[in-house]
Amino acid sequence: MSEAVASPTLLFVDDEPGILSALRRLFRPHGYRIFIAESGAAGLQILEKETIDLVISDMRMPEMDGATFLKQVRSRWPQVMRVLLTGYADITSTVAAINEGEIYRYVAKPWDDNEIVSIVREATARQRLESENRRLTALTQAQNEELKALNASLEQKVAERTAELRQALSFVEQSHGELKKAFLTSVQVFAGVIELRSGPVGSLTAGHGRRVAEQARSVAKRMGLPDAEVQNIMLAGLLHDIGKLGLPDELLGKAYNTLSGEQRALVMKHPVIGQNILMGIEKFKDAALLVRHHHECYDGSGYPDRLAGIAIPQGARILSVVNEYDSLQIGTLVQRPLKASEALSFLVENRGKRYDPVAVDTFVKLISETQKPAISELPLRTMHLKPGMTLTRDLTHRDGYMLLAKGSALTGEIIGQLIRMEQTEQQTLTLYIRQEEK
Repeated sequence: MSEAVASPTLLFVDDEPGILSALRRLFRPHGYRIFIAESGAAGLQILEKETIDLVISDMRMPEMDGATFLKQVRSRWPQVMRVLLTGYADITSTVAAINEGEIYRYVAKPWDDNEIVSIVREATARQRLESENRRLTALTQAQNEELKALNASLEQKVAERTAELRQALSFVEQSHGELKKAFLTSVQVFAGVIELRSGPVGSLTAGHGRRVAEQARSVAKRMGLPDAEVQNIMLAGLLHDIGKLGLPDELLGKAYNTLSGEQRALVMKHPVIGQNILMGIEKFKDAALLVRHHHECYDGSGYPDRLAGIAIPQGARILSVVNEYDSLQIGTLVQRPLKASEALSFLVENRGKRYDPVAVDTFVKLISETQKPAISELPLRTMHLKPGMTLTRDLTHRDGYMLLAKGSALTGEIIGQLIRMEQTEQQTLTLYIRQEEK
């Protein structure tokens, strides 16, 4: 019982005594037991003798760097939470620590006192939650075995034990829910770090990953994909640009169609780099494949593998549509940032070429239902037309003559004629419809 309420024990590892002193001064008032070590080897010796709850290690240390040290900690003491102190120049080593040491968080030097204290508080709370989860799981298993051995005549006792079992299971489910929430929060924080890497253009890309993830998730659900695939698509949407962490600063905010051939070759590597970063983490393996292929085009003209049609994973086809809709508006795909209506028109015009037709149609319908006030006109296929809609542009036949003039109101009869024309003449019609302000 005393172990459950004991104060967490922290170990700080850094080759700079000043850093260790600063960390000890910062955390001592919070009631933690604290150990310090000036090298990775010294830290391992302390871990062999003491029960440590959380390690904070610097990245740059002689003989054994932080990534190597934390990898050994994960291997020998997997229950110990691991936090990395690193500089912005250590991105390669940081990725190694994330993949090999499976760190809980990394903190940039110089740290913010409130932030690092909050991170440690959350990490130790998560560790207690995981410990309680293991305890409750063991308790559930023990109770289940006990129930099997009970005499059938002791009905009242069986009922009491069953009630205890149900309560224990509810605690386990609650713990799993909290862990899942913490995992998604960590992914969202990491996605934010990717956008902060964009430097001066960060204000343009802020929220890009979150918008892509949410809209791709909505499209996937409308298309009836299984919950597990929807989850992977959302994770890939949040992290699809992780491979850009290694690009030069000057390329991060430039429109793709303005880049030189050499610059494009660099940018075209980022989906593969993104997959390589994520594939080492078991929970990200499926999402990593979507990250690799989110720049493939339906007609086979994309990268990195020039896949076409249904050879492209369905989640990647959805991400391509949603990602480029947002990129067109923030100006990272074409030179001039487009309005929402212009971006949507671009998607419709490239339906079946750059983009999966089903994904485009589903996304257009989603936009028409959820973002009407933001768009003055909406490009629609004939299957989505309704009587009473008004054209904002002339509708012209492919032979050059006008079918309907701008301002025309659609009727059921007109819509039927347009659908029959598409079927008999084998052509696709796109009509631009006025969106009413609400």
